[in-house]
Amino acid sequence: MTISEHTTARERIPVVVVPDHDDIARLVASRIAELVRSRAKEKRSCVLGLATGSTPIGVYRELIRMHRDEGLSFEHVVSFNLDEYYPMPKESVHSYHRYMWENLFSHIDIKPDNVHIPNGEVPRDEVDAYVDGYERAIADAGGIDFQLLGIGKTGHIGFNEPGSGAESLTRLIALDMVTRRDAAADFFGEEHVPREAITMGVATILGAREIALLATGEHKAAIIKRAVEGEIAIDVAATFLQRHPGTTFYVDAAASADLTRIATPWLLDEVQWTDELTLRAVVWLSLTTGKAILKLTERDYAEYHLSSLLAQHGSAGDVNGLIFNRLGSRIRGRSKLPVKKRIICFSPHPDDDVISMGGILRKLVLNENDIKVAYMTSGNIAVFDHDVRRHVDFLVRLARDRNLDVASIAAMRERVLRFLAEKKAGDVDSKEVQDIKRVVREAEAVSGIETLGMSADAARFLDLPFYQTGKVRKDPIGDADVKIVKQLLLDARPEIVFVAGDLSDPHGTHRMCKEAVERALDEAAADDASFVRPEVWLYRGAWQEWPVTEATWLVPISQDELRLKIQAIFKHQSQKDSAPFPGQDDREFWQRVDARNKDTAALLDKLGLAEYFAMEAYVVV
Repeated sequence: MTISEHTTARERIPVVVVPDHDDIARLVASRIAELVRSRAKEKRSCVLGLATGSTPIGVYRELIRMHRDEGLSFEHVVSFNLDEYYPMPKESVHSYHRYMWENLFSHIDIKPDNVHIPNGEVPRDEVDAYVDGYERAIADAGGIDFQLLGIGKTGHIGFNEPGSGAESLTRLIALDMVTRRDAAADFFGEEHVPREAITMGVATILGAREIALLATGEHKAAIIKRAVEGEIAIDVAATFLQRHPGTTFYVDAAASADLTRIATPWLLDEVQWTDELTLRAVVWLSLTTGKAILKLTERDYAEYHLSSLLAQHGSAGDVNGLIFNRLGSRIRGRSKLPVKKRIICFSPHPDDDVISMGGILRKLVLNENDIKVAYMTSGNIAVFDHDVRRHVDFLVRLARDRNLDVASIAAMRERVLRFLAEKKAGDVDSKEVQDIKRVVREAEAVSGIETLGMSADAARFLDLPFYQTGKVRKDPIGDADVKIVKQLLLDARPEIVFVAGDLSDPHGTHRMCKEAVERALDEAAADDASFVRPEVWLYRGAWQEWPVTEATWLVPISQDELRLKIQAIFKHQSQKDSAPFPGQDDREFWQRVDARNKDTAALLDKLGLAEYFAMEAYVVV
C-alpha cells in the first residue's frame, strides 16, 4: 500500500491519500486501537467521538475484527455520537442509535452506560436542557480524545449545516435541503427525511484532542478541495477544521482528485514528467487556454508553468503532436473492437449495462461476440410500491380474461395490497413483495438487451446474497457472493469482462460488486490452473464518465446508436420518470446518458481531434 502524506502550501489541513477506501478503515481503526490500549495502560478511559453513515462502517468492521481476533477491549471506552435525526424513535431502522448498536456496539465489550447517542425522542420543550446536558457529559468524561468525522456535500460535519458558527455547541438544527436529499435514499423518499437533527456543534468537535475526517468517492472530491484549500467560511463548516492542529483528512484516490497536488501538481513544484502526467498537463493547457492541442504555442506553455515540459520534449510542436496522436490512438470504432470473443458484462443493477455501455454492447453484438450480461443484484429496492400494485392488478385481470388460476392470484394480490397499506416508510418489504419487485426488474433487463439485439438467453440473474437485506444498507461482500460469480466465470470462460468502475454510486453497490468480481477472478485462477484470466474493461455508471486522460479506449457512438441505447434504457420503466435513488441530479437516467456521451465527444472536438456525435469511455485493467 502506498500512502501520500505530502502537504503543500495550498493544503491547510494534513491529508493522507490512500489507494482504496479499505485502506482508510485499517489506518483509522489502528489509530483508534492504539489510543484505546494506551489509555488502558494508563488506567484511563478513552473517549471516542463517533460518526454514522456509509464511510465509517469499514472502520467499525475493522474494530470488531480487532476485538474478536486480537483481544482489543472496549471495556473502558466512553463514546459520544455526533448526531441523531429529530424526531427519531430509537428502534427506527433510520435511527443512528440503532445504526451504532447494529454496526459496532453489539459486537464489542463496551459498557452500555458508557455509550452516549443524542436522543431523538426528547420532548421538544426539553431539548435545550438535554443538549446542555450532553455538553456537560462530554466535559465530565474529560473531553473527547479522538473524533471521527465524515463530510457532506455542503461541507457539513455532523449536522453543522451552512451557517453554523465556530462557537456553536450541541443543539437542535434545521437540515439543509442538500443534506435531506442526500439522505432520501435511506428513507425511500425525500419527503420522509426528518427536517431537523440534534448535532454536536463546531466548537464541540474542535474541542477533541484529535480529529480524523474520512471521505471516499469522486462525489466528495470538490468539497474536500474546498475544505482543505479554501478560506475558512461559515457556509462550509469543515473549513473550521483548519484551526485544529490535530486534524487529519483520510481520503481515497477518488476523493483526492481535485486537490491541486493531484490535479495540477505542476502549479506547485517541479514534477517528474511521466507519460500520464504529460497527457494530463497538455489536455489541461488546451482546455484552460481554449486552444486545440495542435495550436498550443511555446508562450502558452511558459505562461502556465509548463516550460519544464517543453524542455523535456524540445518544442511545443513535438509535445503537441505526441499527445494529439496518443489521444487519437485511443479512439476505437466498431472495426477495432473485439470480434467473436466470449464476453461477460457484469451489471451491478439490472440497468447499469444499457445505461453505461449500451453503445459498445450494440457494436459487440454486430461483431458476433458471445455476450452474457450478468445482473449481480436484483435491484428490487429501487422499485416503487405503486409499480407492484399495478403489476398485481395486471395479473388478476389477465387471469380473469384467460381462465388462469384466479383464486390464487387474487389471494396474492390481497396479501400484497394489505402489506403495502400497512407498510411505513423504510420498512423492509415482505418476501413476496421483494420477489415481485425482483421479477419486474428482471423482465425490464431482458427487454433492454433485446433492444440491443441480444436474446433473453444472454441474461444471467445472479441475485447475490449481500444485497438481500431489503434495506438500502447492504451486507459486506462474503464468500457466498464470490462463489456465485466464480462459478459463472468458470462456466463461461470469458476472454473479456466488463465491470462497473464507478466510485460515485450513492449506495455503494457498484463498489461492492467490483470487489466480488475481483475476488472471484483471483479465486478462479487459484482453483483452476486452466482458467485464463480475462481482460477487464471498466465502465462508469450513471453519474460520471471516465476522463479522456484516463480512458484506455474511447468508443464513438453514432446518432442512431445513441437513440437505440436510450430506447434500451426506456425499457426500464420502473426507473423512468422518477427513479427511487436519483442522487443530486434531477434528470432522468437517459438524459444524463445523452448529455454525458455527447459531452465526451464534444471535449475531443475542443481538443482538436475528430468530431463525433457521442462517445463512451473505458479503462482496461
